[in-house]
Amino acid sequence: MNNEPIVKVEHLSHRYSVQWAVRDINFEIDSTGIVGLLGSNGAGKSTIMNIICGVLSQTEGKVLIAGNDIRENPVAAKRNIGFLPQKPPLYNDLTVDEYLHYAARLRKMAPESIREAVESVKEKCGISHFSRRLIGNLSGGYQQRVGIAQAIIHNPRLVVMDEPTNGLDPNQTLEVRSLIAEIAADKAVLISTHILPEVQATCDRIMMIENGSIVFSGTIDEFDNYIEPDSFTMTLGHAPGEEEIMKVAGVTDVKLISDLTSTYRVWFDGDRETMARMVEESVKNGWKLTGIQIEKSSMNEVFAQLSGHGNHQ
Repeated sequence: MNNEPIVKVEHLSHRYSVQWAVRDINFEIDSTGIVGLLGSNGAGKSTIMNIICGVLSQTEGKVLIAGNDIRENPVAAKRNIGFLPQKPPLYNDLTVDEYLHYAARLRKMAPESIREAVESVKEKCGISHFSRRLIGNLSGGYQQRVGIAQAIIHNPRLVVMDEPTNGLDPNQTLEVRSLIAEIAADKAVLISTHILPEVQATCDRIMMIENGSIVFSGTIDEFDNYIEPDSFTMTLGHAPGEEEIMKVAGVTDVKLISDLTSTYRVWFDGDRETMARMVEESVKNGWKLTGIQIEKSSMNEVFAQLSGHGNHQ
């Protein structure tokens, strides 16, 4: 597999009338793996996806798909792209086979290769047993699988998906996530979503867009650790009063969160040695410390801060 990035976006900007939807964005997407395009509603996610897929022509900047400029050489670029919109582009009065053959012809695939491609994607997406079933008679989960099948029928190197598990029940969601992970083994997958658990469950990397700019780009772990922790929990077998805990250097506040287990939440001033000092004080004073755990910020808190709605500024 070529290690060159499948997508290169350089100084991308787009303006609707007088308002800039995205401004001077730069990023690359590797040839395999799953990237989550995260952001609140109106942040610019759909604009970026539509430009990458060639649906929208950017005001400024350049987008390269497998080395092909999406504006100057759109046919060559789009051969490498598969797209699953939020509402799959299905024809309910066609059978699964009829629809996938139609999708293959739209992609200008060689006629002699279509039958094999259709059988291959049906097997990969787990829909072979519905070949002659009308799409309108399938469940939402299987309709989504048909939508994914049309996106990969021509074996693209990049698959772009907009809210791919939206509206599915928990079992269907797990099945589609598993299918996306399988696809990402040898392709790049770009998922647009504002659902944080979806990002955690499926993505290798995150790009977060806010007000038309990239405010974060990195791994899931880097996103989780974006906000420096300022609290930890501890459980004591022989707890002192809160005023005694407050005397430990670095502690800024204490709250009993479970009377049954004598578990406390302790806020500190950022000095990681505070936890070590707490262990020392417990040993010295017989507090019988049985557990201590740093508290990382939730994805929701990180999202809130990055989008400008958090309490940590």
